[in-house]
Amino acid sequence: MLPMSSQGTTTATKTLALDSTQLYLTAIDSSDSTLSFPSIPSSFPPSKLIPNTRFLVDSFRHSTTTTFSAAYFLSHFHSDHYSGLSPSWSKGIIFCSHLTSLLLIQTLKIPPHFVFPLPLNDPVVVDGCEVILVDANHCPGAVQFLFKVPTKNGSFERYVHTGDCRYCNSMKLNSYLNDFVGCDAIFLDTTYCNPKFVFPSQEEPVDYVVSVVDRIGKEFKEKKVLFLVATYVVGKEKILVEVARRCKRKIFVDGRKMEILNVLGYGGDKVFTVDESESNVHVVGWNVLGETWPYFRPNFVRMKEIMEEKGYEKIVGFVPTGWTYEIKRNKFVVRSKDSIEIHLVPYSEHSNYDELREYVKFLKPKKVIPTVGMDIEKLDSKHADKLRRHFAGLVDEMANKKDFLMGFHRGNYGGVEKVEMDASPDLNEDKDMERKQNILEMKSVESKNADITFNDSSPVQKPDLQDSAIPSEEERERIIEELGDSLPRWVTRDQKLNLISSSRWNVVEAVSNFYEHENELYEQISAFRTSDSASAAQAGSSDNSVSSLNSGPFRSSSHEGLISHLSQASKPSNFKLSVRSNISPGKRKKSTENKSNKKVKSNSKLESSGSKQPMITSFFGKVLVDDSKGGGTGLKIEECPKDEITLPGDLTKSYTEKIDQFIQIINGNESSRNYVATLLEKTQGDINRALDTYYGNPEVNHDGNTENMVFSSKSAQVWSCSNDCHVSKNEHALEESRSTPDSSLQGQPVENVDVTLVSLPPDKYKPIEHACWRSDQPAPYVHLARTFDLVGSQRGKIKATSMLCNMFRSLLALSPQDVLPAVYLCTNKIAADHENIELNIGGSLVTSALEEACGTNRSKIRDMYNDMGDLGDVAQACRQTQTLLAPPRPLLIRDVYSVLRKISVQTGSGSTMRKKNLIVNLIRSCREKEMKFLVRTLVRNLRIGAMMKTVLPALAQAVVMNSSRALCHEGTADCLKEKLQELSTAVTEAYNVLPNLDLLVPSLMKEGIAFSSSTLSMVPGIPIKPMLAKITNGVPEVLKLFQNKAFTCEYKYDGQRVQIHKLANGAVRVFSRNGDETTLRFPDLINTIKESAKPAAQTFILDAEVVAIDRKNGQKLMSFQELSSRERGSKDSLITVDKIKVQPLPHGMLQPRH
Repeated sequence: MLPMSSQGTTTATKTLALDSTQLYLTAIDSSDSTLSFPSIPSSFPPSKLIPNTRFLVDSFRHSTTTTFSAAYFLSHFHSDHYSGLSPSWSKGIIFCSHLTSLLLIQTLKIPPHFVFPLPLNDPVVVDGCEVILVDANHCPGAVQFLFKVPTKNGSFERYVHTGDCRYCNSMKLNSYLNDFVGCDAIFLDTTYCNPKFVFPSQEEPVDYVVSVVDRIGKEFKEKKVLFLVATYVVGKEKILVEVARRCKRKIFVDGRKMEILNVLGYGGDKVFTVDESESNVHVVGWNVLGETWPYFRPNFVRMKEIMEEKGYEKIVGFVPTGWTYEIKRNKFVVRSKDSIEIHLVPYSEHSNYDELREYVKFLKPKKVIPTVGMDIEKLDSKHADKLRRHFAGLVDEMANKKDFLMGFHRGNYGGVEKVEMDASPDLNEDKDMERKQNILEMKSVESKNADITFNDSSPVQKPDLQDSAIPSEEERERIIEELGDSLPRWVTRDQKLNLISSSRWNVVEAVSNFYEHENELYEQISAFRTSDSASAAQAGSSDNSVSSLNSGPFRSSSHEGLISHLSQASKPSNFKLSVRSNISPGKRKKSTENKSNKKVKSNSKLESSGSKQPMITSFFGKVLVDDSKGGGTGLKIEECPKDEITLPGDLTKSYTEKIDQFIQIINGNESSRNYVATLLEKTQGDINRALDTYYGNPEVNHDGNTENMVFSSKSAQVWSCSNDCHVSKNEHALEESRSTPDSSLQGQPVENVDVTLVSLPPDKYKPIEHACWRSDQPAPYVHLARTFDLVGSQRGKIKATSMLCNMFRSLLALSPQDVLPAVYLCTNKIAADHENIELNIGGSLVTSALEEACGTNRSKIRDMYNDMGDLGDVAQACRQTQTLLAPPRPLLIRDVYSVLRKISVQTGSGSTMRKKNLIVNLIRSCREKEMKFLVRTLVRNLRIGAMMKTVLPALAQAVVMNSSRALCHEGTADCLKEKLQELSTAVTEAYNVLPNLDLLVPSLMKEGIAFSSSTLSMVPGIPIKPMLAKITNGVPEVLKLFQNKAFTCEYKYDGQRVQIHKLANGAVRVFSRNGDETTLRFPDLINTIKESAKPAAQTFILDAEVVAIDRKNGQKLMSFQELSSRERGSKDSLITVDKIKVQPLPHGMLQPRH
């Protein structure tokens, strides 16, 4: 290593300047004074090369026999970065931090004269480029490199290479990093560039490890407990030091690890020891506890060997890495077996996803170059491009635009002219017309230049026509056309002319000015469209209305009055712009709405007109039959009347026309005429306000059939949905169950029903009158959602049961076929437990569907979830931020259940996308609180406090009350109390012996109050619910309970409780105590049962305990843990039965049949 005293010192006034070539020549003891290198090949990985230099960063294994540079930079001492270095290294000088240089020399035995340490936070000039090292918050000695590279025009290009880095807020305080805000590129550590990696800060995992060591150490004082911490050769020292400091324990390491710790400066702290007897906290190699990639696989066998070898009774391991973070579970996952625990600790020395974005947002570079990932050797690779998308909007896009546009400014336009000459005659003719129009408009603008005044402070100044030569008409046309190719389509001709003339006919300057004022120019167009539409509305001309519809609001350039409007709009208010716009075109509309106080001032004449944004009805016309030709088939468009205040004398006639128009717009029929007349009367004939009222009432039937509608001024809810709320035509799940001709009428609430009526006492609730749909129609899902919302806010079981009872009563009275799907949805199930049918979707898939349906992003959803703690509440909040012109097609109970069943059977390639599409279609049809409970259903967490033991009694009570409706009206619910209790108990008992709703619910509805627990019996193949035992404190308590009565008891075997079912077809199935089928796990048990059963035993259900048995050791019963280690088995594979033998020990025969 070169001596710091002669080569590496700096002064306060002079920066150390180094020449890597001269250093290299000195290191190899060459007599040559110069050294030339071949050009670096284009195939060299760009993530390892600093542009416009020969600086290679962490690029030692890519070096071939050819030496391209003398300057190599090493960010830190991890093998994936120094791979390729060896004691024989002699290809160049390695620049690194002081700690890293010591590790290279003492551990890797790199010749010292090839290693040159650089100071931290102190600029050094290497080969004419300024280089600064700043801390990377990774491992000891890890640094980031800041390169300041001079260019030919006298300026500098700035590059940040992070190496491996964990971003923290303190980096914002580093003055050198602040100087690199707006750098040309950042070479970013993208190890965890995925939204699923949102592991906590380093402090939280450190606290967790310390707390576990302290807690287990105190709990097992009498036991010998061994703690193992997996680490790299260098790294994770923070955890070890904190455990030693806060738990008052030394840390045992081997001799090689101690040598490295001594280099790092930890040797003198007496924190670490090489004496194994001094500590029960040991540091082990990285993969000793298990493999971490691509997912963690514990090595319990190796840990058991270590425990027995070292004489400990319990062993606890820690694997600290971000790869162990599991977003679907708790932050700290524990894998355990017997007396072995492995704690997966999401401690990482790399930036998580949010920190990566925060770092890029802070530096705001022109571009991001990933250094970690697949195929990152190519900047334009698919994977690298995917990584860069995560930082869209955080980089300096304006600088990139300017750099991009500079490449289009050429002096020779012959190529363009040749293309135009080769174009088709029709296109050339259109071009000629457009050129003539441009020339005429240019003359118009020039003639008005005297009237156009520019603000002195505006960055776009009035052109000095005397100093700049005015191009010819042909040249003007070409310049305008070139400018148009670089601008969005919405830019008008007048705006192009103003831009190009104010920029002295310089295209690049004109485009640059445009993007600096893009938002303000777009607001001008919006203001013009608004005023133009309003003027057209007031004119009331049928011809103008049709023309407006044909041209569309965005084809303003073809409008006759556009030039005059924009000429006025482009006066002083046009260019009073000083704020650079970074708003993307896709967000302009939202931005302009949110910044109404910053809108460009409109012309006084336009302001006085009082125009507003045109209502959607201005684009509708009344369709009339054109009988002029006698055919009766022609159509003509009649203009929609607007803003008419009808006199009382003309009320009937005028309302008749507007009623016809209103019905035409809503696609209604004659039955809705009276309701529409009521709306128009309340709005004094204003059809726009009437439509707002109509679509703003959540309880009205928006299908046009409004004969039963009752308008309520109390309704103020606005329908919410995404922009595309129509169910996909490719998904027929919502259509298959609809058989009535007019499906748009199904399940629609027909009255302004109070959503809280279901909370009435049972004797006050009217199942038909208080329902939100009509008889013989499918029940809407909103009926369930309203009930769930009310039940979820109740803490009392009796009140919740009463609400569920009322809900079921309406279903029984109006839509009996929807009762069974409703019971499944209330219990958060889609099938019986033993059928093992699950949705198999997680929160990530639901979140992805919410992103698409609600137009939000995953980051916002995650932040809202952290605040609310419930994905259903998050979804409901997202829905409330969106509105639709008309409500979506209503969800039906049977449709929701059908789609859930369809989701459960999706498997194979593309199944995730199919599931997502089904979920999106459901979400887009949600109304009111449907979104909240639909999402909760999807994530299997309904959170209403109602389970099967609550839902089934509620259904039984509904059956009783509907069967005895006359008696209920005469008296009160008290007269049915005994029958209610009796049927509720019967239904619960029946479910315990036959837990299958597909059989139980239809039978209950058929039998009514005559249903009893004996109506249904056990069915082989359907497991029986277990009877839970009561915990006792000992034998004396049992003797006291039996009060000297005779009783028998059985031995409690340390095995697995099973139900063995023999079916009529001879098949034998095995179920666990929870009803899960385990037949495939016990093939030997199946054979034993078949051999033991007599032919007369056609079907039976056997209650038994399966235990592991050691037949070679006197039929010794083995432990439950050994039984649990047997493989689970699957349809596609057989398990090995020789390793662990099993034996059934029957308790009793539950259902014999001969």
